[in-house]
Amino acid sequence: MKRAPIDIVVASGNPHKVQEISAIFAQEGLGEWVRFLSLSDVGGPFAEPAETARTFQENARIKALAYAALTHRMVLADDSGLQVDALAGEPGVDSAIWAGKHGTREQRDARNNEKLMAAMRDVKRGDRGARFVCFMCLADAHGKVIAQTRGACEGAIADAPMGGGGFGYDAHFLVGGRNVTSAQLTAEEKHKVSHRGHATRLLANELRAFGGAPTR
Repeated sequence: MKRAPIDIVVASGNPHKVQEISAIFAQEGLGEWVRFLSLSDVGGPFAEPAETARTFQENARIKALAYAALTHRMVLADDSGLQVDALAGEPGVDSAIWAGKHGTREQRDARNNEKLMAAMRDVKRGDRGARFVCFMCLADAHGKVIAQTRGACEGAIADAPMGGGGFGYDAHFLVGGRNVTSAQLTAEEKHKVSHRGHATRLLANELRAFGGAPTR
């Protein structure tokens, strides 16, 4: 008899994250082993926990434990963002709300990108290094942390936005020193190089090491 997939709730209001994580697990051969659910799939929206930490790792842990307590389910939380060298690591943990918390996600993204372009206007090309960073935390239904991973994607900030795909800062982020932004990559290409893809693949490997996921 075919085994039913394990349900994991993705602790995010961003539907793109659920899609990306599901697609990456499928690439890893684990698409039939686990089913990722959104918060709305399990009765959300819920009151968002206060992300009071100043590191991605701790904020991911806060969210995983909080939503595990609310849903009584296994929860995967991530905290991710953009670190720009010329801006002393900003926007960092404030990436999603760097230009203010008000408005829709699309409106916040637009303001954040306007702020980024203004801040980088006079920064020379050789000094525009940046990276996307993602920390993931997986907690079980009882509030025990099962795994934590870190992924990163090195690159630079473009002089002007390029590409219509992706979300957030993608159109402004040159991947790996190439003249291609995250927003110009196909979904499959992005999953292979992105910070979230990196962290998710490490998570899949940890689950295999625990014996809870099938090997390739």
